[in-house]
Amino acid sequence: MKFDLYDFDKTVYPVDSETVFLFYCLAHRPYLILLAPWLLLNLILFFLGFGDSFKGRCFSFLRFVNGEKMAEKFWEKQQKNIYPIFEEKNRSGRPVVVCSASPEFFLKPICKKYNVHTLIATPMNPKTGKINGFNCKDKQKPIRLAETLPDAEFINVYSDSLKNDIHIFELGQKCFYANKGTLTEMSIEEIRAKVK
Repeated sequence: MKFDLYDFDKTVYPVDSETVFLFYCLAHRPYLILLAPWLLLNLILFFLGFGDSFKGRCFSFLRFVNGEKMAEKFWEKQQKNIYPIFEEKNRSGRPVVVCSASPEFFLKPICKKYNVHTLIATPMNPKTGKINGFNCKDKQKPIRLAETLPDAEFINVYSDSLKNDIHIFELGQKCFYANKGTLTEMSIEEIRAKVK
């Protein structure tokens, strides 16, 4: 089956959505402020590259909220920020796969609204924040795609990160670099040259 493949954060949504979600939850559940120093420390350590275990710790606040309901409410407010390139009228007409490092439970509501055929994302327990397996990024993306859609053929691949998503760009017939809601077609050779 033929698909178009999209990264999510900074590709179809302007920033890192899971970080915005963390601050959204802190703002809407004031008692979580007690966890703020712990959460922010782990968020900083995660973004500095100290390991994916820190990502799960960033979401430990899920023990104190209904993560799935909070995700639905978040996307009701944030849907307006999805770039027009992701709207169905602007897509090719092929079914869409989203492959993202953001938590799967968190992206489910917005992917459902946009009629995404398959969502592949970081498997996280919405009640604890624990990652069940691996963070879905870099080399994990093609592994997860092959496990979930072994016979898929990817026509267009969209991402904001040439370096981090070189592995999924290599799966596509056409590659599109996404920058603030605009798309630039690039050959895989051009992408490889830029990430060396």
